[in-house]
Amino acid sequence: MAAAELYSKYARVWLPDAAEVWKSAELTKDYTPGDQTLSLQLEDGTKVEHKIDPRTNNLPPLRNPDILVGENDLTALSYLHEPAVLHNLKVRFIDSRLIYTYCGIVLVAINPYERVPIYDAGIINAYSGQNMGDMDPHIFAVAEEAYKQMARDERNQSIIVSGESGAGKTVSAKYAMRYFATVSSSGEANVEERVLASSPIMEALGNAKTTRNDNSSRFGKYIEIGFDTKYCITGANMRTYLLEKSRVVFQAHGERNYHIFYQLCASSHLPEFKAFKLDCADDFHCTNQGQSPVIDGVDDAKEMCNTRRSFSLLGIGESDQMEIYQILSAILHLSNVEVKDQSADRCSIKDDVHLMVFCDLMGVPCEEMAHWLCHRKLKTTTETFVKPVPKMNAIYGRDALAKHIYARLFSWIVDSINSALKSTVKQHSFIGVLDIYGFETFDINSFEQFCINYANEKLQQQFNLHVFKLEQEEYMKEEIPWTLIDFYDNQPCINLIEAKLGVLDLLDEECKMPKGSDETWAQKLYNTLLKQNAHFEKPRLSNRAFIIHHFADKVEYQCVGFLEKNKDTVNEEQINVLKKSKFDLLLKLFEDDEQAANSSNKLTSSIGRAGSAKKDTKKTVGLQFRQSLHLLMETLNATTPHYVRCIKPNDHKAPFTLDPVRAVQQLRACGILETIRISAAGFPSRWTYQEFFSRYRVLMKQKDLLPDRKQTCKNLLEKLIKGKYQFGKNKIFFRAGQVAFLEKLRSDKLRMACVCIQKTIRCWLARKKYLRMRESAITIQKHVRGHQARCYAKFLRQTRAAIIIQRNVRMWSKRKLYQQQRSAAITIQCLWRAHMARKQYHKLMYEKKAMVIQKWVKGWLARQHYKRILAAIILLQSCVRRMRAKRELKKLKVEARSVAHFKKLNIGMENKIMQLQHKINEQQKENRELSEKLSVTEKAQTMEIERQSSEIENLRRSEQEARAKAERLPSLLEQLSFLQHELENTRREKEDLEEQTKVYKEQTEQVVDELNTKNNLLKNDVDELNKQIIEQAQQRTEIQTNVENTKQLEQDLTEERSRYQSLLSEHLHLEERHRDLKEQMDLNTDETQTAVDLPVLLKLQRRVKELEQEKQSLWQQLDKREEDQQEKAKRQELESENKKLKQDLNELRKSLTNENSDLVPPAPGSLPYKVLLEQLNSSMEELEMRKEEVLLLRSHLVRQEALKHKLECLKMNFHVVMLQLLRSTDIHTLNEDGELWLAYEGLKETNRLLEYQMHEQERVQNERYMKLVEEMNKLKDEKEQQQKMLAQSLLLPEDARIEASLKLEITRLTRENLELLEQQEKQDKTIRKLKKQLKFYMKKVEDFEGKHKELSFPPGRAVNITRKEKEYQGMLEYKQGDESRLLKNLVIDLKPRGVAISFTPGLPAYIIFMCVRYADIVNDDQRVSALLNSTISSIKGVIKRRGNDFEVVSFWLANTCRLMHCLKQYSGDEVFIVHNTAKQNEHCLTNFELSEYQQVFGDLAIQIYRQLIKCMEDILQHLIVSSMLENETIQGVLGSKPTGLRKRSTSFSEEGAVTMEVLLQRLGLFHTTMSQHGMDSDLIKQVVKQQFYIICAVTLNHLLLRKDMCSWGKGLQIRYNVWQLEEWLAERELTDSGAKETLEPLIQAAQLLQIKKKTEADAQAICNMCTGLTTAQIVKVLTLYTPVIEFEERVSPSFITTIKNLLKDRAESSTLMMDAKKIFTVTLPFTPSSVALDTIQIPSSLNLGFLTRI
Repeated sequence: MAAAELYSKYARVWLPDAAEVWKSAELTKDYTPGDQTLSLQLEDGTKVEHKIDPRTNNLPPLRNPDILVGENDLTALSYLHEPAVLHNLKVRFIDSRLIYTYCGIVLVAINPYERVPIYDAGIINAYSGQNMGDMDPHIFAVAEEAYKQMARDERNQSIIVSGESGAGKTVSAKYAMRYFATVSSSGEANVEERVLASSPIMEALGNAKTTRNDNSSRFGKYIEIGFDTKYCITGANMRTYLLEKSRVVFQAHGERNYHIFYQLCASSHLPEFKAFKLDCADDFHCTNQGQSPVIDGVDDAKEMCNTRRSFSLLGIGESDQMEIYQILSAILHLSNVEVKDQSADRCSIKDDVHLMVFCDLMGVPCEEMAHWLCHRKLKTTTETFVKPVPKMNAIYGRDALAKHIYARLFSWIVDSINSALKSTVKQHSFIGVLDIYGFETFDINSFEQFCINYANEKLQQQFNLHVFKLEQEEYMKEEIPWTLIDFYDNQPCINLIEAKLGVLDLLDEECKMPKGSDETWAQKLYNTLLKQNAHFEKPRLSNRAFIIHHFADKVEYQCVGFLEKNKDTVNEEQINVLKKSKFDLLLKLFEDDEQAANSSNKLTSSIGRAGSAKKDTKKTVGLQFRQSLHLLMETLNATTPHYVRCIKPNDHKAPFTLDPVRAVQQLRACGILETIRISAAGFPSRWTYQEFFSRYRVLMKQKDLLPDRKQTCKNLLEKLIKGKYQFGKNKIFFRAGQVAFLEKLRSDKLRMACVCIQKTIRCWLARKKYLRMRESAITIQKHVRGHQARCYAKFLRQTRAAIIIQRNVRMWSKRKLYQQQRSAAITIQCLWRAHMARKQYHKLMYEKKAMVIQKWVKGWLARQHYKRILAAIILLQSCVRRMRAKRELKKLKVEARSVAHFKKLNIGMENKIMQLQHKINEQQKENRELSEKLSVTEKAQTMEIERQSSEIENLRRSEQEARAKAERLPSLLEQLSFLQHELENTRREKEDLEEQTKVYKEQTEQVVDELNTKNNLLKNDVDELNKQIIEQAQQRTEIQTNVENTKQLEQDLTEERSRYQSLLSEHLHLEERHRDLKEQMDLNTDETQTAVDLPVLLKLQRRVKELEQEKQSLWQQLDKREEDQQEKAKRQELESENKKLKQDLNELRKSLTNENSDLVPPAPGSLPYKVLLEQLNSSMEELEMRKEEVLLLRSHLVRQEALKHKLECLKMNFHVVMLQLLRSTDIHTLNEDGELWLAYEGLKETNRLLEYQMHEQERVQNERYMKLVEEMNKLKDEKEQQQKMLAQSLLLPEDARIEASLKLEITRLTRENLELLEQQEKQDKTIRKLKKQLKFYMKKVEDFEGKHKELSFPPGRAVNITRKEKEYQGMLEYKQGDESRLLKNLVIDLKPRGVAISFTPGLPAYIIFMCVRYADIVNDDQRVSALLNSTISSIKGVIKRRGNDFEVVSFWLANTCRLMHCLKQYSGDEVFIVHNTAKQNEHCLTNFELSEYQQVFGDLAIQIYRQLIKCMEDILQHLIVSSMLENETIQGVLGSKPTGLRKRSTSFSEEGAVTMEVLLQRLGLFHTTMSQHGMDSDLIKQVVKQQFYIICAVTLNHLLLRKDMCSWGKGLQIRYNVWQLEEWLAERELTDSGAKETLEPLIQAAQLLQIKKKTEADAQAICNMCTGLTTAQIVKVLTLYTPVIEFEERVSPSFITTIKNLLKDRAESSTLMMDAKKIFTVTLPFTPSSVALDTIQIPSSLNLGFLTRI
């Protein structure tokens, strides 16, 4: 394609710019080959001439069409170059506020410096299971791709997150790990939480505030997240790299130390931290150097709580945590240790409080530590001596010790975290997350930057090879011929660093030299590498630096400090002092040193070298880093890498602000532009044949269309483009720029069509408008001319008036100006004359004062001259006198040698000495008094001087004020005169106004009177209206309050129901976990042995025995009372009935034999006589029965006495009595009334009762004996266990012994209490059952008595007995123990499909309930509970095993609800029996109240309903997006845009695509299945409502996460699909189910895509329309709105800002996504069944032949 075709007029190009890197410009005329310049116009209208280099003839890069700007993938751009990449990122980041963008296989993440709502659980669920190209770029998409490839390819994965400090690497890595923890449910408890809990700990210990980032990671880490064979998280392992230890002792201005130190200081007020003697962070040297102890928006005390919580979650106990904090506190105090100078090469530490605290916390002697901080031990071949060190060396040693301790503690914590995250389950695969420094270059680069850039060189090499490999695989897959693509290979730079005689090798060699230094090492580098390697360079003006050409940029490194940092030395004697500590954790930190030393000693001794044992075997930091880096690269090379490049948009942490210069630097450094270059060198644009045909069909003619789409595309491309494309198997590959050219052709074609249409329409509109305007113009001219004439006359009058006014105003202004000038001249003259007078006065005063000063100075000079002469004379005299005294002294010395003279001198010497001493004391006292007086006098003088100076100052101020006032006086006088003049004018005007006011007042009073009368009338009317309004308002408020209360109650009920159902599901989940944990606990209790404290154990045992005895006595008393009450009630009932019968009999006899009666007694043989005789006989029979019952009762009352005697005695007495009775001759006289026989029968009954009671007592005794045996065995076991624990407890400390014993006893008591509670519940159930039976029997007896009284038979009537037909009672008889067999055939092995089609809906529920009725009739509570509990367990088991089968779950949901309704319908409650027929009421339960099981089955139904929704959601999940969003139901509305390397999964072929018909068929299948299973209609409506909510939520969530779906055509498509769903509801009469309302957010989102979005009125309309969408969702849709064709426009940022302002007061949730996992609360209304139980037939196919219908 010729350049002239591309660089034509109006084509847009990119020009280099210093500030913005690249600027956009537009060609103002066509370019022809050979032109030396390009005529361009910038976006601001500036015209420029761009010169073209004649040697290279390189034209500026072309700009992509607007339709391609803002793409998800940078490789989708037609022109692939640096300005296109930068502009696309800028548009997405600033305009669309999208922080993620794909660049081929790389995810580019720009730090927004603001919280964005794109990381909640809903978004994780939306990305879970999706292909990477289906959704907008996101870190979750990369994590999902890694997780999916690990499961699909059985290959380990790695995610490499890189970028400079402040770019957001740590956050990206944290969200990736959070994604893995969310989508993979682990087999171990809380393993995901433990994996995530490591992040707060590592951030606290390894992150700090820097000038670039408030939470910068100062170390690199690689986290391996392990997965098992089911791809659930099993654990994790962490490797760290290059911790910045220097930050512990030094921070630059505006930076902080590691967060943990500030968290400790912020929590120093806590009681557990008092012993550490901490204070605020400003008081410690290692935390106050940066002078920035606080981070905005961060509460260090709260963060400390999070850190401690994370430690606890990882299993690090409180004691270990306190030891960690103790060491950290010691480091804080160590930084405050002050070293003092003693000499140039000697220092000391004396009585330092912080050193004492440090030694106290570390458990080491203070004197020894202070000694070795100021001294060092030197070893030679022959001797060892201690040498003091200077102050600076001591400070360096102190800091080195602090850094060493912190590094050791950091490594120990990492190891502890790894051990906590280590799992017992074998790791099958892993995903590694690498969070490491990006390429760094500063003004001063040292050893840390060298290591970081070395690591980035290795990572960049691996990245380049991987990108090249993927490109090669893609071309080979599509069978396209390709040539080798040239890419940058940084292996020479890597060899420069790590090869033999490389930088690191020479550095390690120099570190081994005795006198090695940074300077000598630099010289070795120059001599070795300067001429051999092109990547190495020496700076011109420095001999202590070197330059390396990295892949990103040239970096100059300063050699100062390289050797020291590489050695990482610390005073060994200080370490030895710490090793002597009794602090356990401190000893653990240095165990590695001891082990390394021991191993080195063993190695050297085995070799046999005597002196080699003393050599240092410690590895250098460079060598350690190189080895760990090689290990890391081996790990990464063995995995499939995924790349995340984090970009820091600006250095000011401004939200959503992009600095182009900084962005381009990072894009070059992180390899993004290299990826673009590799893609651009091949075929970056790739289209499937279907996509190409759909997009560019407009360029074809009708005759060009062929059945073969592939051949059609080939023919078109041969006409349009020649040679810059390749045809693959499934795709067309284009060179860079070809898609832009095709877009230009398509745009031109569409533009020509639009112009043709517009031409015709505009002609018609213009002619219509012209005719309308011509008619209007004639009418307007007429009126306008008249108006102009009137206006001209008015203008003339106004002109004349204006001239007069101007004349007077000018005169007044000139006069006023003259007066002001005159007044000003007078004032100036006055002030000047006063000034000259004052000046003359000051001159005279100055001369006079000078003379006075001269007088005093001359006098003072004369006195000084006199004093000097006098002093010289006195000095001369003293010299002469001294000479004479010396001579006299010599004489006296000669005389003093004689003894006599000495005696004379000593006479009275003592008295003289005492006198002199007394005089000296008096003189000193006088001197003190005089000095005190002198000091008092001086103080008084100073005070007087100060007072006088203040007075002088006040006088000066008053003088200045007086001068200022004097200067202002003339102007004030002039103003006063002017004001007086104005005052007189004002007075005159006031008088005139007062006269006018009086007149106006009189007129006003008249008007006011009239208005008052009218006002009174209106007030009366208003009062009446107000009363009516108040009454109506009260009524309205009452109605509103009632409505609000009703709504609130409904809402509370719904919330409570949802809360209950969610708690129910959690409860069921916890039950399963509890079962598993219980099994684990049982295993653990068998393995572990706990120590017990003997005294506490014995006390608890005694207390438990007492409680057991009390419990047994209470149970015995309760049994006795219950028996007494039952016997008493029965006896009273029988006695009362007996009395009643006797009374009836007596009354009957009296009525028959009443002599005084007027009526004649009935004659024998008459009908009344026979009736009375029959009644008498029946009464006598009843009386005899009652007598027998009374005898039985009396015998039952005496059984307590009979039990005291032995059974043999009872038998003997019984035989004796019987013999006596039989031998008696007068038996007939005794048995006249049959009483003897009754007594005999009573005794027999008593005997039988006694035998039964004896057997019962024997059985009870046997049971008690067995229980006692079991208890004895149990006590023996407990005794043995206690003896074992006692033996073990003697080995434990006292605290641990007591704690273990208490735990054991608490566990045992808890278990026993639970057993007692279960027994109590069973007893309560038994009591309720007996009470119900008692009520039932009493009711039955009363009914029997009533029927017996009403019964009368007419005499002589023949009764025919006929055999009735066999009637079934609606129950099924089964044997004890057949429950498992019944449920196996009816529940476990049942196939729902056959039952649903062939049999009665709900048949299993009816069969189970009929069996329950049989158990109720036989009054067997164990059988009822066993059957129902087994049914519940069986249904749960079926749901657990086959919970993914919608048909099974629907079937058992319908049957569970039917069984629950049967329990209610046949319970006998009045609420439910009103719905039954008379026959159904006869089938009600008689003995048991199963209301509790109604609740249990209701809970089970809710559980199954939730499983049904989950199963349905899993089925619909993969259908919703394809049918609602991706499938084009209306052909031709949508047009596909070019995509990049991340192709959409639905764009490869149309075969097997999910359409809207497929979704509707699936919904219809769900509805048909539920209807066939007999599910309640209300429940079906709730399921359909939930289905439509899932469809709405999933569709809307994907719409919010897919930029390619937010267009006008897609809105039309969604509206059409929603209409189809509404039609589906109408066909099945489900419009009242509430499903349609759940689609409202989706409908509003579709309308939002289609509505006009320009003016403020449009914004107001959007706010009024989108009531079902949140503000975040509205803004997101508007931000993502993307034109599919060039004639659409993007939404402007100002319009989005207007929307935000209009919606800022809306009270709503701030979440972006809809909760797709939300389940509406389900209600299970009672639905009675019309099916009679006696009509149900059991099919033979169910294999239930062991059941018998009764």
